[in-house]
Amino acid sequence: MTNMKPDVSTKKGISAIWIVPVLAAVLGAGMVVFSYLNQGPEVTISFSNADDLVAGKTKLKLLNVEVGQVESIALKEDLSGVEVGVRLNKQYTELLREDSRFWVERVQIGAGGIRGLGTILSGAYIQLAPGQGKAGKRSYIGLETPPQTRAGAPGVRLVLNASQAAIDVGNPVLFQGYQVGRVESRELDEVTGKIKYGIFIDAPYHNFVNTSVRFWDVSGISINASAEGFSISTGSLESIISGGIAFQSLPALGKGLPIKNNDEFWLYESQQASIELTYEHGTYFVLRFNQDISGLEENAPVKYRGVSVGRVVRIMINEFAHMDDRRHGAPIPVLVYVEPGRFGMADSLESIDFIKDEIQENIEHGFRGTLQSGNLITGSKYISLDFYHAEAPVEPETFLNYPVVPTIVVGLDSVMMSVSSFMNKLDQLPLDQTVRSANDAITELGNSMQSMDNLLRARETQEIPEQLSQTLSALRVAMQGISPDSPAYKELLASLVSLRTTLEGVSPDSPIYKDMESTLYELHKTLQNMDALTDSLKDTATMLPRPREEDRIPEARN
Repeated sequence: MTNMKPDVSTKKGISAIWIVPVLAAVLGAGMVVFSYLNQGPEVTISFSNADDLVAGKTKLKLLNVEVGQVESIALKEDLSGVEVGVRLNKQYTELLREDSRFWVERVQIGAGGIRGLGTILSGAYIQLAPGQGKAGKRSYIGLETPPQTRAGAPGVRLVLNASQAAIDVGNPVLFQGYQVGRVESRELDEVTGKIKYGIFIDAPYHNFVNTSVRFWDVSGISINASAEGFSISTGSLESIISGGIAFQSLPALGKGLPIKNNDEFWLYESQQASIELTYEHGTYFVLRFNQDISGLEENAPVKYRGVSVGRVVRIMINEFAHMDDRRHGAPIPVLVYVEPGRFGMADSLESIDFIKDEIQENIEHGFRGTLQSGNLITGSKYISLDFYHAEAPVEPETFLNYPVVPTIVVGLDSVMMSVSSFMNKLDQLPLDQTVRSANDAITELGNSMQSMDNLLRARETQEIPEQLSQTLSALRVAMQGISPDSPAYKELLASLVSLRTTLEGVSPDSPIYKDMESTLYELHKTLQNMDALTDSLKDTATMLPRPREEDRIPEARN
């Protein structure tokens, strides 16, 4: 056995065993420094919620290339949403512009179709649409819905203002029935209360858009029944089902000027509304109708001899309710708006003064307003202005400071009013009493007819015609017997001559007449004497003694 002793080194220094940890630490630090020096900027994106987002997992992509990753998700202090921290790769820092947009790409089904099917397997991710504005922005508000147009697509982006939200995001924008763009956004303006649509028109179709273009809603099938008749307007099949917007250039507006991004237009309710010319200047008049105004609605046309010169603003029913004479059949006032430009005049304030003076002057020459039927099916009515020279002049008047145009009732309404007046008068007649009298008269007539019928049916009555026939026959024979040449006629003529002579002999101046008058006078006196004698004999007879009454039963005295 050998005596071996350990070789203990007495040298001082760092053991080689520490080389590996130190190298690891140095490499780690280097990696940290390298990572810090090469990491991209961190941006904060605000969303309404964190659906489908996972910190450390959800990617930030552009054109399906990973350009960053979600690092943190936190609630906002006011709990109005979430703030998502995203680290962007350094080489993509220039993509962060002031107008860059972010949204969550996931499966969505909408009017524009189905999108984001690839996220079913890969999971949702945040999509970046780089802008072209100033660089350096680090805080963004994410889009709740994906933009309908890919980033950087050529075209023009416009804003349409509307009074109603009838269009959805993704609906098409049509030109001559062909889709040239789409609706990208829809929001309610908190200040104006109007609906703002963001639309994008692809290149090169954006060249069709200028300042003379008007947009209208082509959703569904529009059927308009007004005082001017029926009209039907539709868009493409897609717009009928899901809605859409169409536009066209209006030649009456002249050659339009070029437009730029974010220019604003008005979205009209229909094509008919979009082609109506609008004027800057106009004036108000009041027409007071003393007739039924049912069928007259707001925006009903006001025409002068068939040419539209204005519209009905409203029926002043509130003002009518406060009139003192409303209970005595006062006419109903209607406010209308007349635009001088529709008369072919200049659209200026001077034209308004001129048309006011003209109308006031023409009222003295029979200028009147009438209510006309525009559509017999719907009963829509409009106001017509024209001259009626037979009308008596009237004094100009105002109603609530509005000049008044006198009205008259013409056409079918005039006939109806006459019929109504006649019916009122007829209703005031004592028809019941008249009918009862007529019934009584008819009954009496029936009785008379019955009596007449009985009389005619009597045997004596039925013999009258036969007897009359016999009498006429006898008369005819007798008349034939007394012809001018017959002896009977001559004898009768001689008798008549003799009778005339006799009558002439007893005329008031004839002696016979005087003798007869004297004889009659004597006879009258004799009769008077006879009358006096009779009275005397009557008195004498009362003075004579009466004979004793004969005893009818002499045996009774014994």
